[in-house]
Amino acid sequence: MAEILVIDDDVSLREVVRFILADAGHDVATAENGEQGLERIAEQMPDLVLTDIQMPGIDGMEVLRRLREDLGAALPVIVLTAHGTVEQAVAAMKLGATTYLLKPFARDELRLTVEQALHTQELEHDNVRLRRILKNTAPSSGLVFRSAAMSELMEGVQQAAPSDATVLITGESGTGKELVARACHDLSPRWDRPFVAVNCGAIPGELMESELFGHARGAFTGANRAATGRIRAADGGTLFLDEIAELPLALQPKLLRILETRSVDPVGDAQPVEVDFRLVCATHRDLEVEVAEGRFREDLLYRINVIQLSIAPLRQRPEDVEILWEHFTRLHGGNGITSEPDLLAALRGLTWRGNVRELKNLNQRLVLMGRSDTLQLADLDRLAPRSRTSESIPPPVTASSAEGDPTGLPLASLPAEGFSLPDLEKEVIRRALERCGGNRSRTAVYLGIPRHVLVYRLSKYDI
Repeated sequence: MAEILVIDDDVSLREVVRFILADAGHDVATAENGEQGLERIAEQMPDLVLTDIQMPGIDGMEVLRRLREDLGAALPVIVLTAHGTVEQAVAAMKLGATTYLLKPFARDELRLTVEQALHTQELEHDNVRLRRILKNTAPSSGLVFRSAAMSELMEGVQQAAPSDATVLITGESGTGKELVARACHDLSPRWDRPFVAVNCGAIPGELMESELFGHARGAFTGANRAATGRIRAADGGTLFLDEIAELPLALQPKLLRILETRSVDPVGDAQPVEVDFRLVCATHRDLEVEVAEGRFREDLLYRINVIQLSIAPLRQRPEDVEILWEHFTRLHGGNGITSEPDLLAALRGLTWRGNVRELKNLNQRLVLMGRSDTLQLADLDRLAPRSRTSESIPPPVTASSAEGDPTGLPLASLPAEGFSLPDLEKEVIRRALERCGGNRSRTAVYLGIPRHVLVYRLSKYDI
């Protein structure tokens, strides 16, 4: 049984509708005009309102406007209209009416329309309850920490999350930038909508436009069917662009336009498509340096750097090492494996050039290859001796080894006419590669860049 209010200046129609709906088991109240109807609603909120459109004084359209201003879409409304005023019914639907009935209507048509409106409202209420339950039971973002630096970062996340402002996350590789991005999404009103992550450095430049913006069928060779694209896949939710500095320069103004117009132009399609998403970006690079060197647009930097969240490297927050180690131990081996104090003390003293990612990988190695349920310092020495001696990461070039020049390029060797930045970058990469014995992974760690970026530079400079 539902509580229903009927608003109509025709007393005969009011009574007929009241009788039919009461006979169907509902509790029905009536009002003879819009003003009286609004007063009844203020006194006792019904489950459903039926209102005529054309009434003296406050008409049905005004009733609908006031209900939407005060209640939003919380109260379903069915409008009653004659055949000659269907246009008004359509206008009422645009204002938020649930549906409309044309006069005269049959008894079964009235009952069916009312039942459908009540059922739809019930489903919406159930959906809200389920979403609330889901949010309360959803897993955490996966961020594990004890340090003041990470606590401060999470305070920033909690402040930034409720808005739709663009967020730029900075930090070294392996610090967990995607986890922070997901936390921004999980704590936002968009938490139950898609979270779409795109690594801009992992997609070849010639495929990036289609991957992001989508394409029409036949837009290019091999486009046998249309593709939505990552941006439209994030509609209603959050788009996370990891390593935004690797986005090709030619695509940066297109991304800027999408952020300004909230519409995307699929490749090969002249019709723009509206899209609603919240943008979160991340980079391990200094974007101001990228701008100064012409690799990143300054206007795009201003657009994405509305809120900046910076993640401290693990070596600057050693108090997080032990709790992260225990977390990964449970993740990799269950609750039956422990670590001796000497091992934990040694772990806190390491430099962690690969940050949390390096810690996680080392933990997995020791858990899988350890000889007992207690991880020991001897396991670290046996399975990862270079971690203790830092031999896995070549020591940084010092003044004594580079004649005072921290880049490793003696100043005296620079030509008098100058040295271009590309030439300098090429020489630094070449020397780093030699220093690491030709090992690309170690060279990437030494230079503090992702491996795929190093591979790209090696190809670019033909090293």
